Amino acid sequence: MANDRLIITRRGFGIGLVGGAAALAMPMPAAALTVDQARTLVGKAVADVNTTINSGKSAGAMYGDFERIFSRYADVPTIARSALGPAARSASRAQLAAFTTAYQRYIARKYGARFREFIGGQIEVTGARAVKSYFEVISVAKLRGQSPFDLRWHVSDRSGKDLFFNIIIEGVNMLASERTEIGAMLDRRRGDIDGLIADMKNA
Repeated sequence: MANDRLIITRRGFGIGLVGGAAALAMPMPAAALTVDQARTLVGKAVADVNTTINSGKSAGAMYGDFERIFSRYADVPTIARSALGPAARSASRAQLAAFTTAYQRYIARKYGARFREFIGGQIEVTGARAVKSYFEVISVAKLRGQSPFDLRWHVSDRSGKDLFFNIIIEGVNMLASERTEIGAMLDRRRGDIDGLIADMKNA
């Protein structure tokens, strides 16, 4: 399906975006969400990213588009809290809100910076299934001159909306990778969450 496709390269996505391990699961059930709705959500997200990639816009303008896409289709608060890890429990409400806002921009720029490398192949959604407390949308990235690789999106309606909260690429877990990276940044700041937020705003 056209809406399920996205130009992409294996090196930029599989290595540049993620580098962690171990899958994480959402603790609450995907109540009213259906497998078809989960698949539709991912199809729309992929179509919007594809439109941005092929828009011919400047990198700066594309980053703004990617942030809006991330905000629209991803459960940003859940992803941000997971990335912050144990420190999220001690953060004030104001700090958590500020971190979430900074993280949304940070992750959109991190992903967006590599989207222009994603020329030479496409992602095709091939199926979806219920997995414990969420749905997994299964897709395959087909690249020129390379063997296809597995890409999976985890979708839940825990937030009250149908949103994806994780991406798994050939078994590499985005949530785990982001928690490791943000944790290292926080360690360099000796646990200073405000300092971490400042670092992310300047990244």
